[in-house]
Amino acid sequence: MNREEILKKVKSLVAETLELDESDIQETTAYKDLGADSFDLLELVTAIEDEFGITMDEDSVASIETVGQTVDEIEKVQ
Repeated sequence: MNREEILKKVKSLVAETLELDESDIQETTAYKDLGADSFDLLELVTAIEDEFGITMDEDSVASIETVGQTVDEIEKVQ
């Protein structure tokens, strides 16, 4: 799966989790700018792990601030 495909899926999961329109979400968008709190991010990580069949490293997850960084992490563990 290439970066664009991963980004599309992540944007969809973010939109669903945060109840936003996908058009409001870009690769450089920070989760704090979307109004996400720690519970939202936990829900998002769980959805990503389920969708991609991966386990994300807790330390790496804690440092993720943007949608693009999420894609980077998925690419690393895929």
